[in-house]
Amino acid sequence: MTNEKIRNIAIIAHVDHGKTSLVNEMLKQGHVFRENQVVEDRVMDSNALERERGITILAKNTSCVYNGTKINIIDTPGHADFGGEVERVLKMVDGVLLLVDAYEGPMPQTRFVLQKALDLNLKTVVVINKIDRPDARIKEVVDEVLELFLELDANEDQLNSPFVYCSARKGTASLNPTKQGQDLTPLFETILSAIPAPEGEADGPLQLLISSAEHNDYVGRLAVGKITRGTIKEGQNIVVCNYFDESKKQKAKIVSLMVFEGLKRVPVKQAEMGEIVCVAGLEEVTIGDTICGEEKIEPVEFVKIAEPSIEMTFMVNNSPFAGTEGKFVTSRHLKERLHKEAVKDLSLRMEDGATADTFVVRGRGEMHLSILIENMRRDGYEFQVSMPKVLFKTIDGKKCEPIDRLFLDVPEDCVGTVMSKMGLRKGDLIMMNPQAGRMKMEFLIPSRGLFGFKSELLTDTRGECVINSVFDSYQPYKGEINRREFGSLIAHETGEAIVYGLFNAQERGDLFIGPGTKVYAGMVVGQNPKGGDIVVNVCKKKHLSNMRASGADEALRLVPPKILSLEEAIEFLNDDELLEVTPKSIRIRKVILDHTMRLREKGKVLRGEI
Repeated sequence: MTNEKIRNIAIIAHVDHGKTSLVNEMLKQGHVFRENQVVEDRVMDSNALERERGITILAKNTSCVYNGTKINIIDTPGHADFGGEVERVLKMVDGVLLLVDAYEGPMPQTRFVLQKALDLNLKTVVVINKIDRPDARIKEVVDEVLELFLELDANEDQLNSPFVYCSARKGTASLNPTKQGQDLTPLFETILSAIPAPEGEADGPLQLLISSAEHNDYVGRLAVGKITRGTIKEGQNIVVCNYFDESKKQKAKIVSLMVFEGLKRVPVKQAEMGEIVCVAGLEEVTIGDTICGEEKIEPVEFVKIAEPSIEMTFMVNNSPFAGTEGKFVTSRHLKERLHKEAVKDLSLRMEDGATADTFVVRGRGEMHLSILIENMRRDGYEFQVSMPKVLFKTIDGKKCEPIDRLFLDVPEDCVGTVMSKMGLRKGDLIMMNPQAGRMKMEFLIPSRGLFGFKSELLTDTRGECVINSVFDSYQPYKGEINRREFGSLIAHETGEAIVYGLFNAQERGDLFIGPGTKVYAGMVVGQNPKGGDIVVNVCKKKHLSNMRASGADEALRLVPPKILSLEEAIEFLNDDELLEVTPKSIRIRKVILDHTMRLREKGKVLRGEI
């Protein structure tokens, strides 16, 4: 049986191709808002970090009604580091809208999300977005999308996917690439005709696969999933089970039941097969579990989430300034928070480290882990993290490492610089394609070769390059890569940075701090572009005497400090450095703070004793 009153769709695309903007217009034209209601841009990006960065981080559910049919919509992230969010929600839907930019065409993440949708045999509607761009190349992009379908071994039905031409910003859609359209009616009509209604046994025993879980301070665990069979009712006795863990069979009761209407969760007494619902009060339920009726316990297989590719060590802050700025500073606080994140985010892994106050956290990429770090510091956590490291594997007796497919769009006059930098980082050129004074390039490069590369490349191309990367495969180890060609400027003593000390230190390199900043011995206060670490005394005061020097009255001019963002600080880290993260500060420090002890350890390394 099918439930013709419902359509379940996910909107998938590469980052910045307009998913959230399209959802905004669909909600407006689906009459979710009042006619005179002021609606902010990207209303689905409700998280503060999402609004600041202009990207979607978490997949979110919403819905609108068109001609009596409820359309459940899932807005997904486009950045490769959050691919796990896309993978887990695809089990909730019966079809996808694949958004492609009318100028950029299919990008790395477009390939990744389309492959996942085709593997699950989901119906696809291709939406060519931003057709109002002056540089739009609609015909070429349509051909590129069809080539991508062929490359991914799409079947005949999938190759015949309908195309819709949209301008998400203007809220228009058309089935004709040369016409703008008046509103999104052609898109809604295509969704109703091309995306199948959910199928299942409407009268059978309950079966509900959980694809999303989060914690709410008022009602506890919230679990979201699609009813694949039967009807769910408030107060119903159920059994929580798991396809991969036969021992998990826990009896529970549906305390509260909600469905998505617009941007709200609306309480209901019952919901039918095909509906996406939110269940509250089941504390032991996790993503991938199945909620079944007591009369028939039959778990549903969940999609396999891709493995993490990098790891960082999180540890309790033990710097001289430890505990002065954070609210949650102990290993218990740190462990509880990381465990809660690992339950909510399936592409994140957490395990205990070598000591009681260290924890190894594995994720999809630097941005994946930096978002976690930023969220934790905003919530009052104080801790330290190590330099990110890639996860090696042994395949057929050989040491293998993760390889990324890197896509660059750079000015033509910067190609030589880019090629030389890629050579140093073991990147192999796959494709070059000149386009209107710019060069599109594709490389296969070790994931560790990308650490610290983004900021360096932006400097080399005067901020004009576009960088995208996605995990490709594991390949044999490519050899040593010299990640850093620069060294650190290290504070000599604990105290407060003084103008006189900073003036003398800035001759050695670029400073990260300004006057009045509190520092401690062993803290990194700048960068030495010539390589090697140098100890500087930024707390040094001018010697006072009754002798008048020739330059005594000259004002000391300081170069403005380079204030590092969280991502830049993580990229800067070396093997012997840690990043101290607090709600108020981000500080880079040496693992061994004492200068003499550092030299002693370095000597042991050089002599081969360590």
